[in-house]
Amino acid sequence: MKVVLLAGGFGTRISEESQYKPKPMIEIGGMPILWHIMKEYSYYGHNDFIICAGYKQEYIKEWFANYFIHNSDVTFDYRNGGNEMTIHESHCEPWRVTVVDTGYNTMTGGRIKRVQKYIGDETFFMTYGDGVCDVDMNKLLEFHKSHGKIATLTAVKQDQSKGVLDIGGDNAVKSFREKNISDGAPINAGYMVLNPEIFNYIEGDQTVFEKEPLEKLVTDGQLMSYIHKGFWQCMDSMREKLMLEKLLEVNKAPWKKWDSEVPIDKTKI
Repeated sequence: MKVVLLAGGFGTRISEESQYKPKPMIEIGGMPILWHIMKEYSYYGHNDFIICAGYKQEYIKEWFANYFIHNSDVTFDYRNGGNEMTIHESHCEPWRVTVVDTGYNTMTGGRIKRVQKYIGDETFFMTYGDGVCDVDMNKLLEFHKSHGKIATLTAVKQDQSKGVLDIGGDNAVKSFREKNISDGAPINAGYMVLNPEIFNYIEGDQTVFEKEPLEKLVTDGQLMSYIHKGFWQCMDSMREKLMLEKLLEVNKAPWKKWDSEVPIDKTKI
């Protein structure tokens, strides 16, 4: 099942680092937060990724172009005036990664619309490239299939400034509105499952997914919430980045369910 990752925004609230690279490529524990998100899905067997790139999209392409060799044992042989490279063993994940330039100023809905041809007529996962969690992806998918609606989003309760939800007793979303930091209501944490009918709700490049499409889904009774009571955290500031790094340093990162070590640069913590 395909996993669509939004990775094209400017990341202005963490400009200390995003001026040099796309926000999803900012590292926590020595690896981009985007990589951590991909590892979350991969842990549950989902390895086919479509990355909606935009701002500094060449950085993402170059990173993945080098990922295989950076995670392999390799011999470079320059003897006798030659230039040969031999890959002995690779430690890469079994990923298929499609990086799509979805435009510099395209809005979130427009980015999703632009990758429609790579998704086809399939249900797919979708999330933002700046937040980690310990959601069980397969239970999320099972819930989505159980209700038969077009869209499911993961809802969490936190003091965050994200899209606010009014959720009914049947987990149907009754209303959706944009952020207000004083709210204590459940918020949109991303980690969505979407049926292909979602593309009918997106008009074009300037469509903000969190506005007209989600609001129309609510009106049509086609948006459900998967209540997640575990860990979720976005990375909108240096304070949040350092908090996530600290969790990795002390080996208490709830989203890190895989076994491999994550390199920690303790000078930055």
